[in-house]
This record gives sequence, C-alpha cells and structure tokens, in this order.
Amino acid sequence: MDQQPQLYLILPTGASAATLAERLAAIMDRVPVACLRIPGAGDEAELGRIADIAREIAHARDVAVVIEDHIRLAQRHGLDGVHLTDGTRGVREARKELGPDAIVGAFCGSSRHDGMGAAEAGADYVSFGPVGNTALGRGTAAPRDLFEWWSEMIELPVVAEGALTRDLIADLSPVCDFLAIGPEIWAADDPAAALVALWG
Repeated sequence: MDQQPQLYLILPTGASAATLAERLAAIMDRVPVACLRIPGAGDEAELGRIADIAREIAHARDVAVVIEDHIRLAQRHGLDGVHLTDGTRGVREARKELGPDAIVGAFCGSSRHDGMGAAEAGADYVSFGPVGNTALGRGTAAPRDLFEWWSEMIELPVVAEGALTRDLIADLSPVCDFLAIGPEIWAADDPAAALVALWG
C-alpha cells in the first residue's frame, strides 16, 4: 500500500445537535476527512437532528456520511450509507435496502473470518479494532498483522479503529486505507487541535 491512509471521523456518542455544528465544522476545516460516522445510540429525534447537521456540513465539503446500524434513518435523512456494528450479519440486507450506490461498512472486531464474510456479502469496507489499549468491546485487540495480511491479500478497503495513538497511527499507516478517530479527541476542550496533534 503506497499512499497514506485517509481520516475516517467518528462523531461523539450522545452528542448534542445544538453544540455539534461548530465543533464539527472546525475540525473539517482544519483536517481533510474522507468519511464521517454517526454513532447509532440515542433518541431517534435527536439522531435525526444530528444526521441533518452532519450531512449539511459534510456534504458541503464532499465528505460521505454513514450512520451506525440505522438503515431507515440513513434513507430518511439523505445519508450515504450505514456502518454495521455486528460484522457480517446484516450486510446483504443493508445492500438490498439501500441499493448498489450506498456505502455499507462492517465492523468485524479482530476476526479475519468475519471480515472476509462481510466482503463476500457486499460490504464496501471492513473495520477492525480496537487497535489500542482499551477495555471497550470484547477486549480482543486487532493486531497489526491482521491489517498487513488484509492489505496484501484483499482489495476491499480496511479501517483501523479503537484507542489510536500517534505511535499506532505511524505503525498502522502503511497497512490501512483509513484510520478512524473519534473518542480520542472529543473530550478535549478543542477537538480540532487535539486531532491536529494526533493526526499530524
């Protein structure tokens, strides 16, 4: 893999639509973002407001927007697709519902098998993680050699996520298409500055 990975930005879980716009625009004006992901947890009405704000800001900058798991919300709010958090399950259904042009991504933890299943089912990308030290998820880290194998053997784009640090970004950059950053920056007073410091 010759080129540097692109930034895949994850919005904060439980974000308030009222405070999101300014912070999101500030980030996207400072660092090029390839894709924006909306976490799927929360009230439907609030998620809808967040989806509208995210779509407006991102599409003005030619950035795609996906939402975790909610196919109907993606359709209703004009988003570009979904990010499925349960691996291979649901990929075919999402593709059928959203059509061939939508983005369908799948989080596959640390499972090469799940990643290959998602690819065969029609996913546009797979995501593995966590890559860093975190108690979140199932506790099984996705090792570097998984990304190395994937980038050598599989053409489908691969995303690394979960507790990324500057050192991990440097280490994983040669073997990933995208690096997903979100929780790493949103607790900072200035998330845009935190991202610049992390991303470089």
